[in-house]
Parts: sequence; C-alpha cells; structure tokens
Amino acid sequence: MALESRVTQEEIKKEPEKPVDREKTCPLLLRVFTTNNGRHHRMDEFARGNVPSSELQIYTWMDATLKELTSLVKEVYPEARRKGTHFGFAIVYPDPKRQGYRMKDIGSTVSGRKGEDDSMTLQSQRFQIGDYLDIAITPPNRAPPLLGRMRPY
Repeated sequence: MALESRVTQEEIKKEPEKPVDREKTCPLLLRVFTTNNGRHHRMDEFARGNVPSSELQIYTWMDATLKELTSLVKEVYPEARRKGTHFGFAIVYPDPKRQGYRMKDIGSTVSGRKGEDDSMTLQSQRFQIGDYLDIAITPPNRAPPLLGRMRPY
C-alpha cells in the first residue's frame, strides 16, 4: 500500500520565520551587484572567483525586506530614486554540481509604488550567508524585460 503526503506546497512555504532581534543579532555582509540596463548579470561574470565590478556591500539581517533593500540601493544611486524605477531581485548561489553559480529570481519592487513583493525577506527566499544578491534596475521610461532576464547564461 502506497502512502501519499497530504501536506501541500503552500503549507510547506508557510513555515513561520523566526524574528530577528536586530539589537542582539550581528548583521551579515550582503554583497549586492547591480545593473541599470534592466537585465541581471550573466553567470559567467561570477565564474572562477570573479565578480562584476558594480558591487555594493550592505550590512543587514536575514529579515531584511526587498523594499528595505531597495531604499538602501536608492541611497547610493540617486538616479534610481525616480518614481517608477523597477528593481528585479535575484539570489546568486554556488552550484556544487557544476562548480559555478546559479541564479534564482525572487521578486521585484517599484520606486514610489506598493507591490506584493515589498515585504518579502531574504530568509523567506532561503538566502544563505555567502550568497550574492543581483539587482536589475530598470529606469521608469523603459519597461522591465520579461521575467527580469533576457540574456542567456
């Protein structure tokens, strides 16, 4: 007799996040790479110990939201403050099977607008310390590319 799990994918995803006490928890160093052409970096730009040159280093916590990270990026790039600027977020993580990196789109925000991904946290997307964050910034006068990426890896 075969047994089937009655646990749905939604129930698995609804694991409660542990709140981070920012007063008592040391922040992590988040290495963020940005582009202003609306496309994420190619995976070969992360190959053999190399990283793209557009690096920001942000000290934050695992409960940081995409909206919070958006505001930190806007502090560094004033041109990204314009209403309607689109921020596409992806986690870049090591792929031990191919000895390289993989990318996972996790969400997006738009300057000056509320969105469903605004409150998404790094922790909820299974970000691990040591992963990178790649942010594709699209100016408001250009529509974001489909699915945030158009270039092949």
